[in-house]
Amino acid sequence: MTSSSPSPPPAPGPTPGSATTEAAASPPVSPGAGRPPMRKLVARGRGEEHRVASPLELFFDLCFVVAVAQAGVQLVHAVAEAHAAEGIVNYAMVFFAIWWAWMNFTWFASAYDNDDVPYRLVTLVQIAGVLVLAAGVARAFEDHDWLLIVLGYVIMRLGMTAQWLRAARTATGAERVMALRYAGGVALCQIGWLGLLVLPEPTRPWLFLVMAIAELCVPVYAEQGFQTSWHPHHIAERYGLFTIIVLGETILAATVAVKSAVSENDALGELLPIAVGGLLIVFSAWWIYFTVPIHGHLRSKKESFLWGYGHYLIFASAAAIGAGLEVSVEQAVHKAHISTLAASAAVTLPTALFLLSVWALHARHHKVGTAQQTVLPLAALAVIVCTFLGHWAVLAAGIVSAVTVSVGVILAARGHSTHATHNATPNAIDHHDAHDAHDS
Repeated sequence: MTSSSPSPPPAPGPTPGSATTEAAASPPVSPGAGRPPMRKLVARGRGEEHRVASPLELFFDLCFVVAVAQAGVQLVHAVAEAHAAEGIVNYAMVFFAIWWAWMNFTWFASAYDNDDVPYRLVTLVQIAGVLVLAAGVARAFEDHDWLLIVLGYVIMRLGMTAQWLRAARTATGAERVMALRYAGGVALCQIGWLGLLVLPEPTRPWLFLVMAIAELCVPVYAEQGFQTSWHPHHIAERYGLFTIIVLGETILAATVAVKSAVSENDALGELLPIAVGGLLIVFSAWWIYFTVPIHGHLRSKKESFLWGYGHYLIFASAAAIGAGLEVSVEQAVHKAHISTLAASAAVTLPTALFLLSVWALHARHHKVGTAQQTVLPLAALAVIVCTFLGHWAVLAAGIVSAVTVSVGVILAARGHSTHATHNATPNAIDHHDAHDAHDS
Protein backbone atom coordinates (compact mmCIF):
# COMPACT_ATOMS: atom_id res chain seq x y z
CA MET A 1 0.00 0.00 0.00
CA THR A 2 2.66 2.60 0.52
CA SER A 3 3.48 0.23 -1.47
CA SER A 4 3.02 0.24 2.25
CA SER A 5 0.94 -2.13 4.13
CA PRO A 6 -1.02 -1.50 7.24
CA SER A 7 0.09 -1.94 10.78
CA PRO A 8 -1.23 -2.52 14.30
CA PRO A 9 -3.82 -0.25 15.93
CA PRO A 10 -2.78 3.27 16.85
CA ALA A 11 -1.20 3.81 20.21
CA PRO A 12 -0.82 6.95 22.33
CA GLY A 13 2.77 7.23 21.16
CA PRO A 14 5.24 5.47 18.86
CA THR A 15 4.88 1.72 18.98
CA PRO A 16 7.74 -0.70 19.63
CA GLY A 17 9.95 -1.05 16.61
CA SER A 18 8.97 2.31 15.14
CA ALA A 19 10.87 5.58 15.12
CA THR A 20 10.83 7.44 18.43
CA THR A 21 12.63 10.61 17.54
CA GLU A 22 11.13 14.03 18.06
CA ALA A 23 10.84 14.48 14.31
CA ALA A 24 8.79 11.32 14.06
CA ALA A 25 6.20 12.54 16.53
CA SER A 26 5.79 16.07 15.22
CA PRO A 27 4.01 17.16 12.06
CA PRO A 28 6.09 18.44 9.16
CA VAL A 29 6.61 22.13 8.70
CA SER A 30 6.94 23.63 5.25
CA PRO A 31 10.50 24.45 4.13
CA GLY A 32 9.85 28.18 4.46
CA ALA A 33 8.55 28.05 8.03
CA GLY A 34 11.82 28.13 9.95
CA ARG A 35 13.08 24.59 9.44
CA PRO A 36 15.89 23.50 7.11
CA PRO A 37 14.90 22.64 3.52
CA MET A 38 16.41 19.15 3.87
CA ARG A 39 15.65 16.95 6.86
CA LYS A 40 15.96 13.30 7.76
CA LEU A 41 13.12 11.20 6.43
CA VAL A 42 12.03 9.39 9.57
CA ALA A 43 8.81 7.66 10.57
CA ARG A 44 6.05 9.81 12.00
CA GLY A 45 4.23 8.90 15.20
CA ARG A 46 1.09 6.81 15.03
CA GLY A 47 -0.41 8.74 17.91
CA GLU A 48 0.07 12.13 16.28
CA GLU A 49 -2.96 14.33 16.91
CA HIS A 50 -4.84 16.40 14.33
CA ARG A 51 -3.22 14.61 11.39
CA VAL A 52 -4.89 15.74 8.16
CA ALA A 53 -4.19 15.63 4.45
CA SER A 54 -1.56 18.11 3.32
CA PRO A 55 -1.91 20.56 0.39
CA LEU A 56 0.63 18.47 -1.54
CA GLU A 57 -1.48 15.34 -1.04
CA LEU A 58 -4.60 17.13 -2.28
CA PHE A 59 -2.71 18.40 -5.33
CA PHE A 60 -1.46 14.86 -5.92
CA ASP A 61 -5.03 13.51 -5.87
CA LEU A 62 -6.35 16.13 -8.28
CA CYS A 63 -3.60 15.35 -10.79
CA PHE A 64 -4.29 11.63 -10.53
CA VAL A 65 -7.96 12.19 -11.31
CA VAL A 66 -6.86 13.54 -14.70
CA ALA A 67 -5.74 10.01 -15.54
CA VAL A 68 -8.94 8.55 -14.06
CA ALA A 69 -10.97 10.85 -16.33
CA GLN A 70 -9.00 9.77 -19.40
CA ALA A 71 -9.59 6.11 -18.59
CA GLY A 72 -13.32 6.82 -18.22
CA VAL A 73 -13.50 8.61 -21.57
CA GLN A 74 -11.90 5.69 -23.37
CA LEU A 75 -14.18 3.21 -21.60
CA VAL A 76 -17.16 5.21 -22.88
CA HIS A 77 -15.87 5.04 -26.44
CA ALA A 78 -15.20 1.31 -26.23
CA VAL A 79 -18.62 0.44 -24.80
CA ALA A 80 -20.47 2.80 -27.14
CA GLU A 81 -18.79 1.15 -30.14
CA ALA A 82 -19.83 -2.33 -28.92
CA HIS A 83 -16.33 -3.30 -27.79
CA ALA A 84 -17.26 -3.61 -24.13
CA ALA A 85 -15.15 -6.69 -23.30
CA GLU A 86 -11.94 -5.24 -24.71
CA GLY A 87 -12.70 -1.85 -23.19
CA ILE A 88 -13.28 -3.28 -19.72
CA VAL A 89 -9.99 -5.23 -19.84
CA ASN A 90 -8.05 -2.14 -20.90
CA TYR A 91 -9.84 -0.04 -18.29
CA ALA A 92 -8.98 -2.53 -15.55
CA MET A 93 -5.32 -2.49 -16.55
CA VAL A 94 -5.02 1.29 -16.79
CA PHE A 95 -6.96 1.86 -13.59
CA PHE A 96 -4.73 -0.56 -11.72
CA ALA A 97 -1.66 1.47 -12.71
CA ILE A 98 -3.32 4.68 -11.51
CA TRP A 99 -4.73 3.24 -8.31
CA TRP A 100 -1.64 1.31 -7.27
CA ALA A 101 0.72 4.26 -7.73
CA TRP A 102 -1.74 6.46 -5.80
CA MET A 103 -2.00 3.91 -3.01
CA ASN A 104 1.76 3.50 -2.74
CA PHE A 105 2.24 7.22 -2.28
CA THR A 106 -0.68 7.52 0.16
CA TRP A 107 0.52 4.90 2.62
CA PHE A 108 4.14 6.00 2.37
CA ALA A 109 3.17 9.63 3.01
CA SER A 110 1.10 8.64 6.02
CA ALA A 111 4.17 7.03 7.57
CA TYR A 112 7.06 9.21 6.37
CA ASP A 113 5.90 12.57 4.99
CA ASN A 114 8.30 15.27 6.25
CA ASP A 115 7.37 17.87 3.59
CA ASP A 116 10.94 18.98 2.96
CA VAL A 117 12.27 20.05 -0.44
CA PRO A 118 13.51 16.60 -1.66
CA TYR A 119 10.24 14.98 -0.59
CA ARG A 120 8.23 17.58 -2.48
CA LEU A 121 10.37 17.33 -5.60
CA VAL A 122 10.13 13.54 -5.77
CA THR A 123 6.36 13.78 -5.27
CA LEU A 124 6.12 16.25 -8.14
CA VAL A 125 8.07 13.79 -10.29
CA GLN A 126 5.43 11.18 -9.47
CA ILE A 127 2.72 13.64 -10.48
CA ALA A 128 4.54 14.18 -13.78
CA GLY A 129 4.52 10.41 -14.22
CA VAL A 130 0.77 10.10 -13.89
CA LEU A 131 0.28 12.93 -16.39
CA VAL A 132 2.50 11.05 -18.87
CA LEU A 133 0.37 7.97 -18.20
CA ALA A 134 -2.82 9.99 -18.77
CA ALA A 135 -1.47 11.21 -22.12
CA GLY A 136 -1.07 7.60 -23.25
CA VAL A 137 -4.48 6.25 -22.27
CA ALA A 138 -6.13 6.94 -25.64
CA ARG A 139 -3.27 5.29 -27.56
CA ALA A 140 -3.45 2.22 -25.33
CA PHE A 141 -7.20 1.78 -25.91
CA GLU A 142 -7.29 2.65 -29.60
CA ASP A 143 -3.93 1.51 -30.97
CA HIS A 144 -2.76 -0.95 -28.30
CA ASP A 145 0.29 1.25 -27.86
CA TRP A 146 1.32 1.05 -24.20
CA LEU A 147 4.55 3.04 -24.42
CA LEU A 148 3.36 6.16 -22.59
CA ILE A 149 1.37 4.13 -20.06
CA VAL A 150 4.43 2.08 -19.14
CA LEU A 151 6.73 5.11 -19.20
CA GLY A 152 4.46 7.12 -16.91
CA TYR A 153 4.02 4.20 -14.54
CA VAL A 154 7.75 3.51 -14.35
CA ILE A 155 8.41 7.21 -13.60
CA MET A 156 5.96 7.06 -10.70
CA ARG A 157 7.35 3.83 -9.36
CA LEU A 158 11.00 4.88 -9.60
CA GLY A 159 10.03 8.00 -7.67
CA MET A 160 8.58 5.73 -5.01
CA THR A 161 11.79 3.69 -5.02
CA ALA A 162 13.78 6.86 -4.38
CA GLN A 163 11.57 7.72 -1.40
CA TRP A 164 12.11 4.29 0.12
CA LEU A 165 15.87 4.47 -0.39
CA ARG A 166 15.89 7.82 1.34
CA ALA A 167 13.91 6.38 4.26
CA ALA A 168 16.39 3.49 4.44
CA ARG A 169 19.32 5.92 4.84
CA THR A 170 18.10 7.08 8.25
CA ALA A 171 16.45 3.86 9.40
CA THR A 172 18.16 1.10 11.36
CA GLY A 173 17.58 -2.56 12.06
CA ALA A 174 14.29 -4.10 10.94
CA GLU A 175 12.95 -0.78 9.67
CA ARG A 176 15.92 -0.40 7.33
CA VAL A 177 15.45 -3.95 6.04
CA MET A 178 11.77 -3.18 5.41
CA ALA A 179 12.57 0.02 3.48
CA LEU A 180 15.20 -1.72 1.34
CA ARG A 181 12.79 -4.55 0.59
CA TYR A 182 10.24 -2.02 -0.63
CA ALA A 183 12.79 -0.22 -2.78
CA GLY A 184 14.14 -3.45 -4.28
CA GLY A 185 10.72 -5.00 -4.84
CA VAL A 186 9.27 -1.93 -6.52
CA ALA A 187 12.31 -1.45 -8.75
CA LEU A 188 12.40 -5.11 -9.76
CA CYS A 189 8.75 -5.10 -10.77
CA GLN A 190 9.37 -2.31 -13.26
CA ILE A 191 11.52 -4.64 -15.36
CA GLY A 192 8.54 -6.95 -15.73
CA TRP A 193 6.23 -4.14 -16.84
CA LEU A 194 8.51 -3.45 -19.80
CA GLY A 195 7.21 -6.71 -21.23
CA LEU A 196 3.99 -4.90 -22.17
CA LEU A 197 6.02 -3.11 -24.84
CA VAL A 198 7.46 -6.18 -26.55
CA LEU A 199 5.07 -9.11 -26.04
CA PRO A 200 2.30 -9.90 -28.57
CA GLU A 201 -1.07 -8.28 -27.87
CA PRO A 202 -2.92 -11.50 -26.83
CA THR A 203 -0.38 -12.21 -24.07
CA ARG A 204 -0.39 -8.74 -22.50
CA PRO A 205 -3.41 -9.23 -20.21
CA TRP A 206 -1.74 -12.33 -18.78
CA LEU A 207 1.52 -10.49 -18.20
CA PHE A 208 -0.46 -7.71 -16.58
CA LEU A 209 -2.10 -10.22 -14.23
CA VAL A 210 1.27 -11.70 -13.23
CA MET A 211 2.85 -8.29 -12.65
CA ALA A 212 -0.15 -6.98 -10.74
CA ILE A 213 0.10 -9.94 -8.35
CA ALA A 214 3.84 -9.31 -8.01
CA GLU A 215 3.23 -5.64 -7.14
CA LEU A 216 0.57 -6.58 -4.59
CA CYS A 217 2.99 -9.02 -2.95
CA VAL A 218 5.73 -6.42 -2.39
CA PRO A 219 4.14 -4.93 0.79
CA VAL A 220 3.41 -8.41 2.15
CA TYR A 221 7.07 -9.37 1.73
CA ALA A 222 8.54 -6.05 2.83
CA GLU A 223 6.61 -5.76 6.09
CA GLN A 224 7.16 -9.27 7.41
CA GLY A 225 9.50 -8.08 10.15
CA PHE A 226 8.50 -4.44 10.55
CA GLN A 227 5.30 -2.53 9.90
CA THR A 228 5.14 1.10 8.84
CA SER A 229 3.70 3.63 11.26
CA TRP A 230 0.85 4.91 9.09
CA HIS A 231 -1.91 6.91 10.73
CA PRO A 232 -5.44 5.35 10.68
CA HIS A 233 -7.33 8.67 10.75
CA HIS A 234 -5.10 10.10 8.03
CA ILE A 235 -5.44 7.03 5.81
CA ALA A 236 -9.24 6.98 6.18
CA GLU A 237 -9.37 10.68 5.30
CA ARG A 238 -7.13 10.23 2.25
CA TYR A 239 -9.28 7.42 0.88
CA GLY A 240 -12.42 9.40 1.58
CA LEU A 241 -11.10 12.47 -0.21
CA PHE A 242 -10.13 10.46 -3.27
CA THR A 243 -13.59 8.87 -3.31
CA ILE A 244 -15.15 12.35 -3.28
CA ILE A 245 -12.91 13.50 -6.13
CA VAL A 246 -13.75 10.44 -8.23
CA LEU A 247 -17.49 10.91 -7.60
CA GLY A 248 -17.10 14.56 -8.54
CA GLU A 249 -15.45 13.54 -11.80
CA THR A 250 -18.37 11.18 -12.39
CA ILE A 251 -20.86 14.03 -12.02
CA LEU A 252 -18.78 16.28 -14.27
CA ALA A 253 -18.55 13.68 -17.03
CA ALA A 254 -22.27 12.94 -16.91
CA THR A 255 -23.18 16.65 -16.86
CA VAL A 256 -21.04 17.41 -19.90
CA ALA A 257 -22.57 14.46 -21.75
CA VAL A 258 -26.13 15.59 -20.99
CA LYS A 259 -25.35 19.19 -21.94
CA SER A 260 -23.82 18.18 -25.26
CA ALA A 261 -26.67 15.82 -26.08
CA VAL A 262 -29.33 18.44 -25.30
CA SER A 263 -27.53 21.07 -27.39
CA GLU A 264 -27.09 18.80 -30.38
CA ASN A 265 -30.30 16.77 -30.34
CA ASP A 266 -32.92 18.68 -28.35
CA ALA A 267 -33.72 15.44 -26.50
CA LEU A 268 -34.43 16.65 -22.97
CA GLY A 269 -37.34 14.26 -22.56
CA GLU A 270 -35.18 11.22 -23.26
CA LEU A 271 -32.29 12.48 -21.14
CA LEU A 272 -34.14 13.71 -18.05
CA PRO A 273 -34.66 10.22 -16.54
CA ILE A 274 -30.96 9.47 -17.05
CA ALA A 275 -29.89 12.77 -15.49
CA VAL A 276 -32.15 12.38 -12.46
CA GLY A 277 -31.27 8.72 -11.99
CA GLY A 278 -27.56 9.46 -12.33
CA LEU A 279 -27.69 12.19 -9.70
CA LEU A 280 -29.57 9.93 -7.29
CA ILE A 281 -26.97 7.19 -7.80
CA VAL A 282 -23.99 9.48 -7.18
CA PHE A 283 -25.61 11.24 -4.21
CA SER A 284 -26.47 7.87 -2.69
CA ALA A 285 -22.96 6.54 -3.35
CA TRP A 286 -21.50 9.47 -1.40
CA TRP A 287 -23.99 9.01 1.44
CA ILE A 288 -23.42 5.27 1.73
CA TYR A 289 -19.62 5.51 1.66
CA PHE A 290 -19.48 8.12 4.43
CA THR A 291 -22.24 6.72 6.65
CA VAL A 292 -19.82 5.46 9.30
CA PRO A 293 -16.20 6.28 10.21
CA ILE A 294 -13.88 3.45 9.22
CA HIS A 295 -10.58 4.31 10.91
CA GLY A 296 -11.48 2.27 13.99
CA HIS A 297 -11.65 -0.86 11.83
CA LEU A 298 -8.08 -0.46 10.59
CA ARG A 299 -6.48 -2.39 13.40
CA SER A 300 -4.86 -5.57 12.19
CA LYS A 301 -2.53 -6.07 9.25
CA LYS A 302 -5.00 -8.42 7.55
CA GLU A 303 -7.96 -6.05 7.93
CA SER A 304 -6.00 -3.11 6.60
CA PHE A 305 -4.62 -5.04 3.63
CA LEU A 306 -8.12 -6.16 2.62
CA TRP A 307 -9.53 -2.67 3.12
CA GLY A 308 -6.79 -0.88 1.21
CA TYR A 309 -6.61 -3.36 -1.66
CA GLY A 310 -10.39 -3.66 -1.87
CA HIS A 311 -10.69 0.02 -2.68
CA TYR A 312 -9.59 -0.80 -6.20
CA LEU A 313 -13.17 -1.99 -6.74
CA ILE A 314 -14.69 1.05 -5.03
CA PHE A 315 -12.65 3.59 -6.98
CA ALA A 316 -12.92 1.76 -10.31
CA SER A 317 -16.68 1.23 -10.02
CA ALA A 318 -17.28 4.84 -8.91
CA ALA A 319 -15.44 6.12 -11.97
CA ALA A 320 -17.17 3.58 -14.20
CA ILE A 321 -20.59 4.86 -13.10
CA GLY A 322 -19.78 8.15 -14.78
CA ALA A 323 -18.67 6.35 -17.92
CA GLY A 324 -21.88 4.34 -17.89
CA LEU A 325 -24.01 7.47 -17.61
CA GLU A 326 -22.22 8.91 -20.63
CA VAL A 327 -22.90 5.71 -22.57
CA SER A 328 -26.58 5.85 -21.63
CA VAL A 329 -26.81 9.44 -22.81
CA GLU A 330 -25.17 8.59 -26.14
CA GLN A 331 -27.46 5.59 -26.61
CA ALA A 332 -30.54 7.67 -25.83
CA VAL A 333 -29.70 10.12 -28.64
CA HIS A 334 -28.69 7.28 -31.00
CA LYS A 335 -24.96 8.06 -31.01
CA ALA A 336 -23.93 4.74 -29.43
CA HIS A 337 -24.17 1.56 -31.48
CA ILE A 338 -25.47 -0.63 -28.68
CA SER A 339 -28.79 -1.82 -27.31
CA THR A 340 -30.74 -0.19 -24.51
CA LEU A 341 -29.99 -3.23 -22.37
CA ALA A 342 -26.23 -2.82 -22.84
CA ALA A 343 -26.42 0.92 -22.11
CA SER A 344 -28.42 0.26 -18.95
CA ALA A 345 -25.94 -2.37 -17.81
CA ALA A 346 -23.12 0.17 -18.22
CA VAL A 347 -24.70 2.06 -15.31
CA THR A 348 -26.33 -0.62 -13.18
CA LEU A 349 -23.44 -3.09 -13.02
CA PRO A 350 -20.80 -0.65 -11.70
CA THR A 351 -23.43 0.77 -9.32
CA ALA A 352 -24.13 -2.71 -7.95
CA LEU A 353 -20.39 -3.38 -7.66
CA PHE A 354 -19.92 -0.13 -5.74
CA LEU A 355 -22.71 -1.02 -3.29
CA LEU A 356 -21.34 -4.52 -2.69
CA SER A 357 -17.77 -3.26 -2.30
CA VAL A 358 -18.73 -0.58 0.21
CA TRP A 359 -20.77 -3.13 2.15
CA ALA A 360 -17.87 -5.60 2.23
CA LEU A 361 -15.22 -3.06 3.20
CA HIS A 362 -17.17 -0.54 5.30
CA ALA A 363 -20.79 -1.09 6.20
CA ARG A 364 -20.83 -4.70 7.37
CA HIS A 365 -18.44 -3.89 10.21
CA HIS A 366 -20.93 -1.46 11.73
CA LYS A 367 -24.30 -3.04 10.94
CA VAL A 368 -26.23 -4.87 13.63
CA GLY A 369 -28.82 -7.52 12.88
CA THR A 370 -29.93 -9.25 9.70
CA ALA A 371 -32.03 -6.33 8.45
CA GLN A 372 -29.16 -3.84 8.51
CA GLN A 373 -26.65 -6.32 7.13
CA THR A 374 -28.78 -7.25 4.10
CA VAL A 375 -29.77 -3.75 2.96
CA LEU A 376 -26.81 -3.12 0.64
CA PRO A 377 -26.55 -6.64 -0.84
CA LEU A 378 -30.30 -6.63 -1.60
CA ALA A 379 -30.00 -3.12 -3.03
CA ALA A 380 -27.20 -4.28 -5.34
CA LEU A 381 -29.43 -7.13 -6.55
CA ALA A 382 -32.33 -4.73 -7.11
CA VAL A 383 -30.09 -2.38 -9.10
CA ILE A 384 -29.06 -5.27 -11.35
CA VAL A 385 -32.73 -6.12 -11.92
CA CYS A 386 -33.27 -2.51 -13.02
CA THR A 387 -31.05 -3.28 -16.02
CA PHE A 388 -34.06 -4.86 -17.73
CA LEU A 389 -36.38 -1.87 -17.42
CA GLY A 390 -35.45 -0.35 -20.74
CA HIS A 391 -35.24 3.44 -20.95
CA TRP A 392 -36.26 3.74 -17.30
CA ALA A 393 -33.38 1.58 -16.03
CA VAL A 394 -31.11 4.41 -14.84
CA LEU A 395 -33.93 6.29 -13.13
CA ALA A 396 -35.09 3.08 -11.45
CA ALA A 397 -31.53 2.35 -10.28
CA GLY A 398 -31.33 5.86 -8.86
CA ILE A 399 -34.60 5.43 -7.01
CA VAL A 400 -33.42 2.09 -5.61
CA SER A 401 -30.21 3.76 -4.42
CA ALA A 402 -32.11 6.61 -2.76
CA VAL A 403 -34.53 4.17 -1.10
CA THR A 404 -31.51 2.19 0.13
CA VAL A 405 -30.19 5.30 1.87
CA SER A 406 -33.61 5.98 3.40
CA VAL A 407 -33.99 2.43 4.67
CA GLY A 408 -30.50 2.53 6.13
CA VAL A 409 -31.23 5.77 7.96
CA ILE A 410 -34.50 4.41 9.36
CA LEU A 411 -32.94 1.15 10.53
CA ALA A 412 -30.02 2.99 12.11
CA ALA A 413 -32.40 5.36 13.92
CA ARG A 414 -34.43 2.44 15.24
CA GLY A 415 -31.25 0.72 16.34
CA HIS A 416 -30.10 3.81 18.24
CA SER A 417 -33.53 4.22 19.80
CA THR A 418 -33.64 0.59 20.93
CA HIS A 419 -30.09 0.83 22.28
CA ALA A 420 -30.90 4.02 24.17
CA THR A 421 -34.07 2.52 25.65
CA HIS A 422 -32.19 -0.62 26.67
CA ASN A 423 -29.52 1.43 28.41
CA ALA A 424 -32.04 3.70 30.10
CA THR A 425 -34.21 0.92 31.53
CA PRO A 426 -31.76 -0.32 34.21
CA ASN A 427 -31.18 3.27 35.33
CA ALA A 428 -34.90 3.82 35.70
CA ILE A 429 -35.25 0.59 37.71
CA ASP A 430 -32.32 1.53 39.93
CA HIS A 431 -33.85 4.96 40.55
CA HIS A 432 -37.21 3.41 41.40
CA ASP A 433 -35.55 0.93 43.80
CA ALA A 434 -33.60 3.70 45.45
CA HIS A 435 -36.78 5.73 45.89
CA ASP A 436 -38.55 2.74 47.50
CA ALA A 437 -35.61 2.19 49.81
CA HIS A 438 -35.68 5.83 50.84
CA ASP A 439 -39.42 5.63 51.59
CA SER A 440 -38.97 2.53 53.75
